[in-house]
Amino acid sequence: MRNFLTILMLASCMAVGAQSSEKLYTEGKALYDAKKYEQAIPKLRASAEKGHKKAQYRLGRCYDKGYGVREDDKLAFSWYMKGAAQGHAKSQYQVGKCYKNGEGVEKNRVKAFQYFEKAAKQDNGKAQLALGKCYLKGKGVAADRAKAISWLRKAVKDEQDGEEILQELRAEAAAGDVDAKLILSLIK
Repeated sequence: MRNFLTILMLASCMAVGAQSSEKLYTEGKALYDAKKYEQAIPKLRASAEKGHKKAQYRLGRCYDKGYGVREDDKLAFSWYMKGAAQGHAKSQYQVGKCYKNGEGVEKNRVKAFQYFEKAAKQDNGKAQLALGKCYLKGKGVAADRAKAISWLRKAVKDEQDGEEILQELRAEAAAGDVDAKLILSLIK
């Protein structure tokens, strides 16, 4: 009976901790969305430190962009990695970008590809575009035109980001970007 009570109390504490983490994240995200970054940071940090993957992603964005804090690529990468380790697609995509560009971590095209792939398989449109580009150019993986076209088509059809991706590709092509022109010709 004593063990049962101990387990019950532990479970109650864990539930309260999870609720408070979610509440902190919700409050922090509302402040973040309102561009009140300095006020958002403490709530996001508290939630992120409790393991909330979306808070870890948002805190990474703050350090990545200098929202309410001094820009710090290493801290951004660290927070993105924590979210990515929990399977958060947006964090995985950001980790892939960090590896691709060498921001906060040593440049590594293979690892960039791996993280883009993880996020792309969770229907993240931006990661699908990045993955398609990797296959198209043979960056971090052997070039494969068929796989490139497949991922690029998925990216522009993505419910959340597809239209934005397509508009960006069109704008880049209009500005003379050769890669954007090639991608547009491939996804027809």
